[in-house]
Amino acid sequence: MAQTPYAYFPGCTLHGTMLEYNASARLVCEAAGVDLRELKDWNCCGAWSAHTTDYMLGLALPARNLQKAEAMQLPMVVPCAVGFSRMKLAMHEMENPAVLSAVNQAIDKPFKNSVVVEPLLKVLASDSLDLEVKKPLQGLKVACYYGCLLVRPQKILKFDDENNPQTMDKLMSRLGAEPVDWDFKTECCGAGMSMPRPDVVNRLSSKILLAARSMGADCIAVACPMCHFNLDFHQREVEAERKEKIQMPALYFTQLMGLALGFSAKKLMLDKHLVDPMPMLKSKGMAA
Repeated sequence: MAQTPYAYFPGCTLHGTMLEYNASARLVCEAAGVDLRELKDWNCCGAWSAHTTDYMLGLALPARNLQKAEAMQLPMVVPCAVGFSRMKLAMHEMENPAVLSAVNQAIDKPFKNSVVVEPLLKVLASDSLDLEVKKPLQGLKVACYYGCLLVRPQKILKFDDENNPQTMDKLMSRLGAEPVDWDFKTECCGAGMSMPRPDVVNRLSSKILLAARSMGADCIAVACPMCHFNLDFHQREVEAERKEKIQMPALYFTQLMGLALGFSAKKLMLDKHLVDPMPMLKSKGMAA
């Protein structure tokens, strides 16, 4: 299979708390003919804090990574919705020549702001990829959750519809699953407020979890480490507050892809989730 090369920016969480996203992303990319070439000496994109504390820092951090991809003469693929958002928003700011000049001085590297940046979801959902579906996800109802940063603001990110995105839905259908029709695809889960305001995260995340359950979903598919953390880790707190079990597994879309492409639950690191997806997957005949 011909390999399509991309400069790969995993971001901090995929090398730390969300190893399962990185592992499953690499597995399905290799199977789909997507050659991930991880940036050497990459740095944090700034995530939630940099741009809120220092304007230039909020641009220089993503710009340093963008410059590395530009030097490789490859498009950059970003699995994390936060990382993708920071890259695209920084590039938008650097369309101003004066800003770009200041950033070049800050990173001390020649940078033209010409690199193409894509979210991993878009790359893996491309119709041009030859996906060998070995174990179709038939009978699995999936609530595709995009979150608020993957598609908004649409005029800058230029990825899918900001109110009713369909990329993940179409991918799940292609894999044999049934995406549910629901209204919470792009609702905020609380994002980076997990530590300072867990009450806000619990309130927002509970609405998403309960909405998915009300539509008969078996699981929620995500494309963002922060979304996964809020819907998985905080689900226990939501259950404690509501005094009821929700038991709604949140899986990375790459893990569901991996199951359909024939990879084992162990390789996809499905055991890392706090809300255990295995009972549900076993009941569907999708895991041993």
